[in-house]
Amino acid sequence: MPRKIYDEEHELFRSSVRKFLETEAAPYHAQWEKDGQVDRQLWIKAGEQGFLSPTVSEEYGGVGADFRYNAIVDEEVSRSGFTGIGWGLHSDIAVPYICRYGSDAQKEKYLPKCVSGEIITAIAMTEPGAGSDLQGIKTTAVKDGDDYIVNGSKTFITNGQLADLVVVVAKTDPSAGSRGISLFLIEAGTPGFSKGKNLEKVGMKAQDTSELFFQDVRISKDQLLGEEGKGFVYLMQDLPQERLNIAIGAIANAKSILEQTIDYVKERKAFGTEVASFQNTQFKLAELDTDVTVAEAYVDRCIELHLEEKFDAVAAAKAKLMATELQGRVIDECLQLHGGYGYMWEYPVARAFADARVQRIYGGTNEIMKLIVGRDLIK
Repeated sequence: MPRKIYDEEHELFRSSVRKFLETEAAPYHAQWEKDGQVDRQLWIKAGEQGFLSPTVSEEYGGVGADFRYNAIVDEEVSRSGFTGIGWGLHSDIAVPYICRYGSDAQKEKYLPKCVSGEIITAIAMTEPGAGSDLQGIKTTAVKDGDDYIVNGSKTFITNGQLADLVVVVAKTDPSAGSRGISLFLIEAGTPGFSKGKNLEKVGMKAQDTSELFFQDVRISKDQLLGEEGKGFVYLMQDLPQERLNIAIGAIANAKSILEQTIDYVKERKAFGTEVASFQNTQFKLAELDTDVTVAEAYVDRCIELHLEEKFDAVAAAKAKLMATELQGRVIDECLQLHGGYGYMWEYPVARAFADARVQRIYGGTNEIMKLIVGRDLIK
């Protein structure tokens, strides 16, 4: 079924991304899983090809492309199963905060290097005691003259080990609730800012996910991102794109694993015949393929709405909820069709099974997504 949101130019870009991943990532990803992070040179090479933050304007070193180019990169990384590559977090989530809310000086200082891969970004929201509940964060940024003093800790931070620049969510006025939250740009190497261990996860083994600590970190007022007290508003405005990023990756990964499973059952024999010839196999595949086809159409429509600036929090919650739940079900069924081999780490379906589980947690748990949709229905 042709996808109408992409034209020939987009597909040429897709081919270049796919070829790049086959050459620069496929031979090394298994080692990166052992290392717990990808090689920084991958980021530099991706920057040279224009794969990082393509929506950044030409003024700051980008190409000023629309979000479909981000989506293509997301799809190809997810299709390949290279979950260690944190480009989506960088291009779709962290860098857009600088583009939208940064001062001219901040944009000039950071964006060109974000595009080139010289600067890797992260966003530090989650804390040991606060995940989906952003208002529950404890990290503080207290004014001291023209500076702020930041104290607190973050955890589960994607790109945490490699990050050169972190968008940090902190409370500038703990008594003001959501109106007391602000965003700051803090560079790696700033005195008092340290990175904890690279966390060992169930899946996404090549993705560096870290603890971050801030102990009396003194930063200039120039490192405030946007206006003081507007951080929660900024986060709520930008979360739909983050959730769309998750949905895009979920469907692309589910579709890829399904395609691989179809090839596998055509070759695999049981009881003297191909597994694909069994009615149960065909029924399962028919159900999964139908669901993935429908889900992809919805996510494509979400991308269109996003391009038209009509994509809201409710639509994003639906997309994230639907896509990640489907991803989990598709991969589980595909693993079953692989039999015992599906449980072996060398098979992509096994890696996908482990990698996909977190999709229903980060970006706001799926329970939160249900709350967003449910409250909208009864308002």
